[in-house]
Amino acid sequence: MKIKSLILALGLMIALPAISRADEGMWLLNLIGKNYNDMQKQGFKLTPEDIYSINQNCIKDAIVGLGNAGSPFWHFCTGEIISDQGLMTTNHHCGYGQIQKHSTVAHDYLRDGFWAYSMDQELPNPGITASILIRVEDVTDQFKEVLSDAMTEAERAKAIREKTDEISKKAVEGTLYNATVKPMFDGNQFFLFVHIIYKDVRLVGAPPSSMGKFGGDTDNWSWPRHTCDFSMFRIYTAPDGSPAEYSADNVPLQPKHHLPVSIKELNDGDFAMVMGFPGTTNHFVTSYGLEEVMNITNKLRHEIRTVKINILREEMAASQETKIKYASKYASCSNYWKYSSEQNKALENLNTMQIKKDIERDFMNWAQGKDPKYRKSLDLIRDGYAARATQQKAQQYLVEGLLTGPELPFQAYKAGRTIMMALQQQDMTQRDAIIASIKGTMEAFYKDYSENTEKRLESAMFEYVLRHMDMDYCPAFLPEASKKYKGDFDKYVNDMFAKSIFANKDAWNKYISKKYDAKVIEKDPLFQIGKAIYEQYMTVHQAVSQESADNLQRGIRDFVDGILQMNDGKKLMSPDANSTIRLTYGNVKAYDPRDGVFYKHYTTMKGIIEKEQPSGEFAVPARLKELYEARDFGQYANKNGELPTCFITNNDITGGNSGSPVIDAKGNLIGLAFDGNGEAMSGDIDFEENLQRCICLDTRYMLWVIDKYAGAHNLIEEMTIVK
Repeated sequence: MKIKSLILALGLMIALPAISRADEGMWLLNLIGKNYNDMQKQGFKLTPEDIYSINQNCIKDAIVGLGNAGSPFWHFCTGEIISDQGLMTTNHHCGYGQIQKHSTVAHDYLRDGFWAYSMDQELPNPGITASILIRVEDVTDQFKEVLSDAMTEAERAKAIREKTDEISKKAVEGTLYNATVKPMFDGNQFFLFVHIIYKDVRLVGAPPSSMGKFGGDTDNWSWPRHTCDFSMFRIYTAPDGSPAEYSADNVPLQPKHHLPVSIKELNDGDFAMVMGFPGTTNHFVTSYGLEEVMNITNKLRHEIRTVKINILREEMAASQETKIKYASKYASCSNYWKYSSEQNKALENLNTMQIKKDIERDFMNWAQGKDPKYRKSLDLIRDGYAARATQQKAQQYLVEGLLTGPELPFQAYKAGRTIMMALQQQDMTQRDAIIASIKGTMEAFYKDYSENTEKRLESAMFEYVLRHMDMDYCPAFLPEASKKYKGDFDKYVNDMFAKSIFANKDAWNKYISKKYDAKVIEKDPLFQIGKAIYEQYMTVHQAVSQESADNLQRGIRDFVDGILQMNDGKKLMSPDANSTIRLTYGNVKAYDPRDGVFYKHYTTMKGIIEKEQPSGEFAVPARLKELYEARDFGQYANKNGELPTCFITNNDITGGNSGSPVIDAKGNLIGLAFDGNGEAMSGDIDFEENLQRCICLDTRYMLWVIDKYAGAHNLIEEMTIVK
């Protein structure tokens, strides 16, 4: 249920009034003062310095980017600090993977929920990081000194890497901070981001999945919603306050700022601001790129994942153990499975292709008499997408159908390559370290692995890819296996598993308990097909000429540069999301998606009871029903005596914003953003202000669950609650 965006930066151009929007924009914090007058008109009561300042504590100091140790500057979700002891909230689906890792059949936290009633009960999550912004700076001028149009794309990339390293290193000298430079507007501007990255993040609480994922795939990307989409973590530091890996000696973070949590009434039209780390948008995409998104990426992803999802549903329904093992994998797969289909529908309904063509027509009119590179840019883009169309289709089948559809072949290839690399090491210490690392990796892999499920996935995916993929790009083992086994892929897969050291944990442990033998790896059937898949992927990936790829990249950069110049001096434009912290502002707002239908701005617990089914996506815990029937809502009820559950705003957000705080005019937390609405699933590409909505968990429902449902009064006592 990752949120997708609500913006079209192109639409800000006065030159194109038909697509100008009022509430779009993912704004960089250091430039937010330029939006201040507009924010005030919409109801904002604070100052720009209350949002972002390098000289005083401010709201940015409470906003957390959740990442992984291997890629700390790419944030999969957002969180917010809500106490002076580092307590943090985010979405349930953001914490889902960690909840799953801690779950067993005996202690099924996915099914039953988890609550730490004291800090010593909180659970560590190695590898999860929490980033907080220190400062952001426009460094475009420093890059202009080393870049020129005369450069090849390879020369340009090298110069950017070198300048990025230089600026980043200088920015953090003598500090505990981390820095990176991110390009904006497709490489036309550059900004430095300095963060402090904490490495000890512990699970504190989460409601049962029946509440945290209430509505499942059925309600995903839709309104009205009643999903209790939150989980809680705590950030820990070394005793001196510095970032540190997990240790029993670590202490809770003492943040510079934490958000007060509001239980005040929410009304249609109230100011709402979202701060977070949106992942990726594509608002400057041309009609040529849009055609690839719709007819290749979205179409094939949805079709191929349908095969996988149907198998996982059957396997998970048949076994609680399998359900736990594959819960996070299924959630990840199903999210963009539905998103791909819904986005295509929205793009068609909103006639986005024609909007893009209108932009391109006006762009070409503007480009007359300008630098020839602008007139050439759309030709380069058109030719670049055309040159790679066949390869893009092949890559979808290779990635979705073979690399990530089933898991084991590629996992076997990676593990086998690592072992062979270790065996080539002369340094025994280094060799042993590599072996120990792959042992740990495989132990974690088999923890969430079912041999029967994997066999079914391989058989189904192999057959599907063979039937649908262009044979010019299909890995040779598929037609060979089909011929040898007369189309019986079940038999083919069973034979492979019977001979493979990777088939299951026992077979793997038997191999590693003996002397390592590279020949055994090389002859292993699962290793061999994993290698074949990967090598075919690389062959296809490299099939498009470097010249064509470079021309496409140059064309996009020049096109966006021209768009910026067309708009110069008219209205502010925000760059596409790229996992850097942004702010979007708007209002709590109802909407009418189609003729005869009106959606009010909030839902209540009554809707949960109305949707209830005995089992499945709309099962309701007995305790929730008991509390509802007793009307035990405490201080969290609204003026009508109802318990609000969710609400909607017109904020401009996307994936990565999941878990982002929704903040009122005075800086209080009023909700957690968790989804978007299907009618406007085009939002990553085209902002539609009358339809685009951000779906948010109401803090009153969250607090009620912590207080009344879970009885975790220790957590309530930590917070600053605004009444």
